[in-house]
Amino acid sequence: MPTLADLSCGQQAEVLAISGHPAFVQRIYELGLLEGERVELVAVAPLGDPIEIRLGNSRLSLRRSEAADIEVRIIPAP
Repeated sequence: MPTLADLSCGQQAEVLAISGHPAFVQRIYELGLLEGERVELVAVAPLGDPIEIRLGNSRLSLRRSEAADIEVRIIPAP
């Protein structure tokens, strides 16, 4: 199953599941990243970590290790 860490710049995906430490999952939920949400990978830092995603009108930066705990379904480009 692909994760948020597997996306390329410009790719969109739908969040399927969030796993990991309960405190991490709670923080992600509080930021508005819930199952069923649509996200887009906007940017990757020069050394590959962190990554920046667009969630609605917000942008979030996540470590790749955190993004690897978020399972997604990649949405094909039209």
